[in-house]
Amino acid sequence: MATTNLNIRTDKEIKDKADKIFSELGLNMTTAINMFLRTTIRENGIPFVLKLDVPNELTAAAIEEGRQLAANRSVKGYTNMDELRAALEA
Repeated sequence: MATTNLNIRTDKEIKDKADKIFSELGLNMTTAINMFLRTTIRENGIPFVLKLDVPNELTAAAIEEGRQLAANRSVKGYTNMDELRAALEA
């Protein structure tokens, strides 16, 4: 099999952190990158899920509850931290 050089640019900190992890796994950077490339070919795409951060069910429920509370005019609101602290201590 013929080989070729692949030159990439990345932040030094990213490279160093990844290199440390690969080393702990018994890999070097070349082997890790080749694993990524081979898996990309085998999977016919990026070998991990690419997605936007989506809140989990608990977080989504908390966000919705917050929206409902904000829209409900009968819910007591606070205009400063002193009022909130006093209410929490009561």
